[in-house]
Amino acid sequence: MLRSAYRFLSDLAGPFLTLWLKVRARRGKEDPSRLSERLGIASMPRPNGPLAWLHAASVGEALSVLPVIAALRDQGWHTVITTGTMTSARVLKDRLPAGAIHQFAPLDRRAWVRRFVEHWSPDLVLWTESELWPNTLAAIAAQNIPSVLVNGRLSDRAFRGWKRRQALAAHLVGGFSLILAQSAEDARRFTALGGGTVHAVGNLKFAAGILPVDHAQLDVLREQINNRPVWLAASIHPGEDAAVIDVHRQIALYHPKLLTIAVPRHPDRGRAMASSMADAGLIVARRGAVESISADTAVYVADTMGELGVFYALCDIVFVGKSLAIGGGQNPVEPAQSGCALIFGPDMSNFRDLASELLDCGAALQVTDASTLGAAVSRLLDDTAARTAMIDASRKLMARHRECAAETLAHLKPYLAQSSA
Repeated sequence: MLRSAYRFLSDLAGPFLTLWLKVRARRGKEDPSRLSERLGIASMPRPNGPLAWLHAASVGEALSVLPVIAALRDQGWHTVITTGTMTSARVLKDRLPAGAIHQFAPLDRRAWVRRFVEHWSPDLVLWTESELWPNTLAAIAAQNIPSVLVNGRLSDRAFRGWKRRQALAAHLVGGFSLILAQSAEDARRFTALGGGTVHAVGNLKFAAGILPVDHAQLDVLREQINNRPVWLAASIHPGEDAAVIDVHRQIALYHPKLLTIAVPRHPDRGRAMASSMADAGLIVARRGAVESISADTAVYVADTMGELGVFYALCDIVFVGKSLAIGGGQNPVEPAQSGCALIFGPDMSNFRDLASELLDCGAALQVTDASTLGAAVSRLLDDTAARTAMIDASRKLMARHRECAAETLAHLKPYLAQSSA
């Protein structure tokens, strides 16, 4: 009954969804020149030969499957990857292997999804994480296309939500030919929801590689900082700005030349973040406004796209945002791969297994509030040996996990052989 109601309502919502997309485009949240892709109208022809369709919900998920896309290309497969945000499209433009195609994902309306599937006619579908769209998955099943959920993850909240809709969950999860989960706990949860063949293979985000670094920009920033003590608050969400201010003030009592670098999760928050910090009496410079770091700059707001690699290379000490406010945490893999000592707040439930591993091996510290965050940063600034030990532990953990891509591809091998036969 729930599936039928969803199909009926999504069909009926066509005109509203079209209007909604146009409104989003006017607000800069959709690409006006590619809006038709959201209606399932392809902007590129389908290449000849076997083709895999990969869907990723966000930037992190999209980057995590880049090694899989590269491996598919090496085996003679074409790939089209769909995402839903302009940010992911911009990042993938520079990171996709040659020949890989990006399209914006069609909204989950039967006519639009059917149009997409009929045009691209994929031989294999690889779905990442756990964003499950009923009409899209039904269209894939109707064409008897093998589908594999890769890098599957179910947060505590998502699992509780799907358990309340057990019949729908079983229909969606049970439709996958294979589920490759990030952890044993994720595998158990997918099985409990009705998954058939489920394996725990690890997190593909470990195999995504170190973020690119513009070394010319890195050298400029190092010259501007001039050996001042520095720490990085990365992927900061609303509600955490005040904590960054408090932490800076606390540490500056002992390190008066301290520079705090704050990266908002969304660059368009940079102006508001800088304003709130200036209102608190701190001298602020914004990278998005092309302002340099001076000897008096207390906080540098790095509100640009695609430069996190530069700031991870610049800072040994990194606080992972969304873990003090809002909750759930941001992906700690990228700073860990870049060789940073990590600190995160009390709620890392979106990355619970990875956070536990980082804590257990001594690669990360967990704090409870701004006060304990300030104490942790201050201690690491003073203790080079402790900071170095955390960085070494982080790198060793990342190295152990990099086999995940190879194991994922090993599980996919029968589907690749069958689909290309």
